Amino acid sequence: MDTHSHSATQTRPRTHTLQFPELDRRIECREDETVFAAARRAGLRIVGACGGRGSCGSCVVRVTEGQVHREGESLHRKWLRACCLQPRSNLTVEVAPRSLAPIVRADVSTGGDAVTLDCDPAVRELTLQVPPATLQDLASDTDRVRRVLGEQQPALQPTAIDWAAAAELPGLLRAHDWRVSARFALRPGGPRLIGFARPGAPLLGLAVDLGTTNAAAFLIDLGQGRQGRRLASLGLENPQVAWGADLISRINHAIGQPATAEALRQAAVNAINSLAHDLARAVGAEVGDIAEVLVCGNTAMQHLLAGWPVAQLGRAPFVAAMNEPLDVPARELGVQVARGANLHLAPCVGGFVGGDHVSALLATEPLWAHPGTSLVMDIGTNTEISLVHQGRIWSASCPSGPALEGGHIGSGMRAAEGAIERVAIGAEGRLHLQVIGGGRPVGLCGSGVLDALAAFVGAGWVDARGRITGSGPAIGMVDGIKAITLAEETQDIPAVRFTQHDVRAVQLAKSAIRSGVVQLAAEAELDETQIERIVIAGAFGAYLSVKSGVAIGLFPDLPRARFTQVGNAAGLGVQRMLASRERRERAARLATECRYVELSLRSNFQKTFLHHIGFGH
Repeated sequence: MDTHSHSATQTRPRTHTLQFPELDRRIECREDETVFAAARRAGLRIVGACGGRGSCGSCVVRVTEGQVHREGESLHRKWLRACCLQPRSNLTVEVAPRSLAPIVRADVSTGGDAVTLDCDPAVRELTLQVPPATLQDLASDTDRVRRVLGEQQPALQPTAIDWAAAAELPGLLRAHDWRVSARFALRPGGPRLIGFARPGAPLLGLAVDLGTTNAAAFLIDLGQGRQGRRLASLGLENPQVAWGADLISRINHAIGQPATAEALRQAAVNAINSLAHDLARAVGAEVGDIAEVLVCGNTAMQHLLAGWPVAQLGRAPFVAAMNEPLDVPARELGVQVARGANLHLAPCVGGFVGGDHVSALLATEPLWAHPGTSLVMDIGTNTEISLVHQGRIWSASCPSGPALEGGHIGSGMRAAEGAIERVAIGAEGRLHLQVIGGGRPVGLCGSGVLDALAAFVGAGWVDARGRITGSGPAIGMVDGIKAITLAEETQDIPAVRFTQHDVRAVQLAKSAIRSGVVQLAAEAELDETQIERIVIAGAFGAYLSVKSGVAIGLFPDLPRARFTQVGNAAGLGVQRMLASRERRERAARLATECRYVELSLRSNFQKTFLHHIGFGH
């Protein structure tokens, strides 16, 4: 027994302390885990688009003190991949600036911020003056409320009272001289009393666009006479990116271990709770004033949030657990708002065409609901496309991956300070860079990735097949790979480069999207030239250059007047669903009207994909 115990102690991996001075954090890391894995476990952010598989190179750090085991990292490099480093002593670790840069574009611009929301919400409030209890009147507090409601508002007599509401009532009545605000959820079976609040408390709703990369939330005033005013908005990075920038990486993590699936679910919940807390605080309210939450996301995001199995989404056929809209008590998911609040998940279409695309269609309906042919594209880590023709809608999901948003790009980063967002090549091959914030470049965001590749193709630095060619001061070999250097390494900042691997990642993404457009047009027996309107949605879609997109073959070469760029349309759509029951019902109808097209089943999809992989028109 003692011998066995001693042996186990001897084989247990040693643990070392990792210090991150810029973050003022110390964490523990075992010798058998990587610096990246330890940081993820401790909730410390290091960019890692591939989720720590060692395939993207975005998680670079510099070890300034201590000894490490480096797997596959050359000895001469100063900046090393955190997912390839294991400690052999206590370490002091410097995180690359692209992981620390303050985010600038947080997906909260919806392109409809000035639009008034139709306000007919699914929650209502009524302030009641309840007769106090006496020795002669010993009715329960809830019975007293029912009695007053029967006298003042018979239509709001609740069919049921949430247990949490009953728990809140006694204290509120006695603290506010028997005046209380009663809150109701309007349901097909009749009103349900979901909570009570102090008299005069705001009645708020939270609309959340749970994106693969970022989460955006909007606080809406649902009180009577307030016309669905947007009080505040906020965005943050989806903390699930620690398990990979793309959906398949996260699905594979969730399939592998139930504990990881729950960690992914909790990460999404934490993001919503953080947004709810900060938004309520920003307007002088409490999270308990949020009486309803409405969430849209792609199919995988909504499954991970709900805690549903995702194994069936990891391989064809991609089948959702359910597509119709769902109402669930927010507290059952761990969402910290009013205890009786409802959380509504937006309806999905099918496959990976989820509630976020339905929300985008709802928000952009005035742009595409015209005679003729329209295309709605929500470009992101998971790109959804709908073709509208003669009253019919065909929808598909394109596995574009995160390359067009800066993920799976060695020097990729969020749209944060220091990100290169525009690239041009002038005389004698001189690079002209536009950097968010105007400072030194530390990486490339999505619009910069697109612009850079378009510039390289136009200058002949990347040929029609996607090979980096030619010579010059910006082009060279780095660790045996051809690369174009946009900014040289300095003492504190790693070099910003666009490698041959990065070109391939963008090729795969843009060909997947373009092939989706071609295939949907074919479903309607059309070709691309007959598309009269292209609506480009999504935070990335709002900032990209259509000219650059056409130059690399991401978009068909159509007159620029046919393109309309909007912001986070899904964010606007989810706000409208929150504020209006009629808009919520319209979203449910839209989801059923869309005909889902599984692109991988089309016999000529592979041929179309290969046709558009290059940069010739």
